[in-house]
Amino acid sequence: MAVAAVLGLVGGTAVGYGIQAQREPTALPPLNQPDLVNPKPLPKGQKAKPLPASEDRQAKAQGDLRKLLLPKPTGAKKDEFVDDDGWMPVYEFASHFNKPGGALDHQLDLDIRRVAVTAWATGEHKRTEIRLVQYRAGDVLGAQEFIEDQQGYMPDEDFADNEGKELKGSANGRYYVFPVHRKAGYLDMYEARAYFHRGDIAVEIFVVDTKKIAETYIRSLAERQLGRL
Repeated sequence: MAVAAVLGLVGGTAVGYGIQAQREPTALPPLNQPDLVNPKPLPKGQKAKPLPASEDRQAKAQGDLRKLLLPKPTGAKKDEFVDDDGWMPVYEFASHFNKPGGALDHQLDLDIRRVAVTAWATGEHKRTEIRLVQYRAGDVLGAQEFIEDQQGYMPDEDFADNEGKELKGSANGRYYVFPVHRKAGYLDMYEARAYFHRGDIAVEIFVVDTKKIAETYIRSLAERQLGRL
């Protein structure tokens, strides 16, 4: 029976090859792409015009970083925990981590340059904060490494406890809605975050509330902030 099975397999394969050999070969697609349009060369001595600042991402990033932050929504209150000038000192930025000293050393190794921040309050307890963390250009891809570090611990049980969802229009951006945090004697706490980067700018978005945070809210915030970069 084993020999018969092997012979049947070999015979079936041979028949399949025979049928295929009798068919007309399928033509391959052409290698050229006639629909591609190459730009015409400029006349001798003439140079291409530079992009306007509104379209040049590098020019925008080198200007006032605070102008790239999303504006405070109409009717929202300015958050009292953020400085009025819109800048966050690097040492203060590092102080938000569990080990501020180590965080500061790590940020300096990543060549952090500056941090712009905005925050606002809506409703009774809802608070939204956006940080633009810019790094200097060099051998280290500071913005990318920082965002990947933050995304790395989001799936932990103590944080989002999930992989998050991809942010449309971003290479590796993700947004997260956390499970509700309950503690006896306290109001329920809900949280959502987004992490992404564009060029040398890393973006962190935090939302906290005592009511459930809609996924569409954090996603819309992240998409609109990405669009400004």
